[in-house]
Amino acid sequence: MYRKFHAYLLLFLFALFASLDARAETVDKEGIITLEWQDLIPLQERNRVPTPRPSAINHDSDTPPQQKLGGVRQDLDGKKVRMPGFVIPLEGDNNVVTEFLLVPYFGACIHVPPPPPNQIVDVRFVEGAPIKELWQTVYVVGVLKTETVNRELGETAYVIDGIRIEPYKE
Repeated sequence: MYRKFHAYLLLFLFALFASLDARAETVDKEGIITLEWQDLIPLQERNRVPTPRPSAINHDSDTPPQQKLGGVRQDLDGKKVRMPGFVIPLEGDNNVVTEFLLVPYFGACIHVPPPPPNQIVDVRFVEGAPIKELWQTVYVVGVLKTETVNRELGETAYVIDGIRIEPYKE
């Protein structure tokens, strides 16, 4: 009886951990996977890689170097995704932005050390995307690629070919 209890307990724990990983990623009727920032970190690394925390820096000196910790989720390559984040414009004009960085918190890469590469997404919109309120959180919908891009503000581990921008809803 003791062994039977242990077997059931192991099955329960396995099912619990499997459901925790599946919980974060949801797929809508269009086949778009909604991701949170932790979902970009491979499951086996989520407890080992520290969550980036914004910290103030002295603006009289250079920004501290980016920590190059963490891997990427190859299984997300080529998937349609929706991700929330803040926009750091790189290319565009007063009406549209054609390239920007999507980051998990306001001021990332500008006022604080950049997050690790797997916590910065390089976003490209061929025809441009209207970004009116850059300080607001937005959802970016597009096709995610696992691709390293080196920018002046930091290295990214993912790229999204943008389809649209959506307002963020909690």
